[in-house]
Amino acid sequence: MTKNIFFLSLLCLVFFFGKTSLSAQETLTYKTQVLKQPPYLKAGDTVAIVAPSGILKNKAGEIQQAENLLKSWGLHVVVGKHVFSQDNHFAGTDEERCEDFQKAMDDPTISAIWCARGGYGTVRILDKLDFTKFSKNPKWLIGYSDITALHNQFHNEGFESIHAIMSTSLTDNLDDISESVSTFKEAIFGVNLKYTLMGSNYNRVGTVTAPLVGGNLTMLHTMLGSKTSIDTSGKILFIEEIGEYKYHIDRMLQSLKRAGYFDNCAGVLVGDMSKMKKNTTLWGTSIEQLILDALSDYNFPIAFNMPAGHEKDNRAMILGRKVEMTVAKDKTTVIFKD
Repeated sequence: MTKNIFFLSLLCLVFFFGKTSLSAQETLTYKTQVLKQPPYLKAGDTVAIVAPSGILKNKAGEIQQAENLLKSWGLHVVVGKHVFSQDNHFAGTDEERCEDFQKAMDDPTISAIWCARGGYGTVRILDKLDFTKFSKNPKWLIGYSDITALHNQFHNEGFESIHAIMSTSLTDNLDDISESVSTFKEAIFGVNLKYTLMGSNYNRVGTVTAPLVGGNLTMLHTMLGSKTSIDTSGKILFIEEIGEYKYHIDRMLQSLKRAGYFDNCAGVLVGDMSKMKKNTTLWGTSIEQLILDALSDYNFPIAFNMPAGHEKDNRAMILGRKVEMTVAKDKTTVIFKD
């Protein structure tokens, strides 16, 4: 009897702790807080273009092009008072950039806030923002890169937001960024988003349904230890980066890992790792293998090749929205749920 109990206990341990990855057929669904969805846009609505980060030097043409694009979709546009202000690195002082952003948040006639560009600067205004009026009339925040800091803040305040192109992402020939523009339009007008990604032998297979969070890896790392850091428990984490050394990527992942960032994570979706720098001492593996090695202690699905980040093909994603992510070696599907 004692021997039978011993072997039964041993089998249970093997079952619970011997599992290293999800099978392609196994689906995990996570229940998390449902975030508030701002109203989708319709013809006649107004979009505010603001610059909460870097300076927009010689960018008047790009902002005009952004206005023209929105107007071609039947939308009205207001441009922040300080969009073209200059304060060293930034598009105006912290107070000026915050003033424009807060005004757009508070104005009930504004339906979306489209960030002009990223760069650096949003972290300097986070603690100045007041969500009191915004909570009564929520609207879409749109942007990527440095805007990740704002996405985190909006998420923690309980609101969905849109990771997508910014005003200065537009090119002279929009055909060059057709997917970026079309998915941006679909996201703000409420068309369901669904992506089929190119496969990768690095993919860790599995299927999971959970909310999508994340953004630029440096900004996620910067938020650690603050009230703007996001809780990734039961969520799929999206990451992208530009202009970093591989050892910098590893260092940030290790820091997030040591902080418990991945302990209860539901999955990881990897976007573009653009313009990676070469160190004099080579890392020795691909960026994909680096990520897999850093996350080797976890068994959630990991998908590569999401076309989002600092490349021309920057597909829109609704952060905070529940998605079904099915990862196989030959392809990955990412379906945003209503």
